[in-house]
Amino acid sequence: MEYPRYNPASDHLPLSDDELNQLDDSLARLPSDAALNIEALDGYLSALLLSPQALPDLPGAAWLPTVWGGDGEDGVAPFASGKQRKKLSLLVLRHLHSIAWQLGQRPEGWEPIFSVAEQDDGAELVDAEDWCVGFMLAVDLAPEAWAPLFERTKTAAALAPIALLGGDESQLAPEERERLGDPQWRDTLSREIPESVLTLWTLRGAAAA
Repeated sequence: MEYPRYNPASDHLPLSDDELNQLDDSLARLPSDAALNIEALDGYLSALLLSPQALPDLPGAAWLPTVWGGDGEDGVAPFASGKQRKKLSLLVLRHLHSIAWQLGQRPEGWEPIFSVAEQDDGAELVDAEDWCVGFMLAVDLAPEAWAPLFERTKTAAALAPIALLGGDESQLAPEERERLGDPQWRDTLSREIPESVLTLWTLRGAAAA
């Protein structure tokens, strides 16, 4: 089974709002419980772009099947036809290019896709858990490459809120697990993440220079 590779020089156009909604709907209709939703996909793709492992060098087969929950290893066929798989793959690649373009060309306008709940008083509580879970799935694809970033002071600080919301809760201290049940604290952590991503992107670019 062949998968497309990510090519940063390709002419894929960023997704329109309608196409982003189409991608969201396509993900929601996938049969596997392990398939990503649109928030987790956004975090997953962002982490692939931030990874010390260069994404253009990574075969599509190494990361694309995670989007739809695998290629039937759990006994659930992800697609009825190769055409459906190709269509979803193209949408995913175009969203990947959208994120890469925004981070590279207009970082101040980049916005991750988070869950937002409006409260009775009109306030909004942001919850980036799904986005962070997707991000950490990408980290798990190259744990040895990511390990130094979790040890260096600046990158570790940037990754901390992502790891708290999207990592394995069993690895957290009891007080951290308890605080994760507080929507206000989750909101605070979630609002730190855009700046964290921009910091990681800047440091990645400086390291590559």
